[in-house]
Amino acid sequence: MLYFEDLEVGTKQAFGRYEVTREEVIEFASKYDPQPFHLSDEEAAKTYFGKLSASGWHTGSMVMRMLVENMENNKQAGLGSPGIDELRWLKPVYPGDVLRCESELVDKTPSRSRPEMGSFRSLLTVFNQDDKTVMTMKSIGLIRKRNAKK
Repeated sequence: MLYFEDLEVGTKQAFGRYEVTREEVIEFASKYDPQPFHLSDEEAAKTYFGKLSASGWHTGSMVMRMLVENMENNKQAGLGSPGIDELRWLKPVYPGDVLRCESELVDKTPSRSRPEMGSFRSLLTVFNQDDKTVMTMKSIGLIRKRNAKK
């Protein structure tokens, strides 16, 4: 199990692989972001996107899936997240794209009020199959300390 004490600032990771499908783009958009360029090839062709594109919120959800799988694979003692900072969607994500992530741990802080845990911040970059950056964010994670008393 990976605990707060095991985290090292400057550590970099590459992880994840997510294939974006047309069906999933339309399904997500229909339910959560029903803008025409996320639902219709014809409408998307009239916009900056040029063709059907995934909602940025959908991209974030796909990234979340890769993050959780990475935490499970690394057996991280994660406790959730209080949020993210500086989320940016830099390029459209299209059906057929294959996404992957890279992260760098930029800092970690023991909790002053909760001695059993700490927090850490990571810079997360999401790439498509052409190694183009499609999304960035600064994530904040909560993680259990090893053998900490409450």
